[in-house]
Amino acid sequence: QVQLVESGGGSVQAGGSLRLSCAASGNTNRRYYMGWFRQAPGNEREGVAALYTGSKITYYADSVKGRFTISQDNAKITLYLQMDNLKPDDTAMYYCAADPVVARMLAPSDYKYWGQGTQVTVSS
Repeated sequence: QVQLVESGGGSVQAGGSLRLSCAASGNTNRRYYMGWFRQAPGNEREGVAALYTGSKITYYADSVKGRFTISQDNAKITLYLQMDNLKPDDTAMYYCAADPVVARMLAPSDYKYWGQGTQVTVSS
């Protein structure tokens, strides 16, 4: 099992930046698919960005390509999401998730382990 704790959310104006962090603990001595997901009120949870730890494999939703960057630290313990040029439509609760095996990197239903989320609010 792995435990995930997100941090770094907040309120920014459109065009601003935030960096989210996801600290992993537990069984981190294996490779995982790890991703960032978001859910706005009244909407379904959607995948934003994901990677496979220890590799260069990354995947992004079209809506964030060129603006968001997912990365991990060398110890594969912390996952990051650098969010630049934020837009009001990016406002949501952001969640970190992990699973050793997924079929679709941006499908929330494919992930077993989830953090509690961190709120991101972008004002116009």
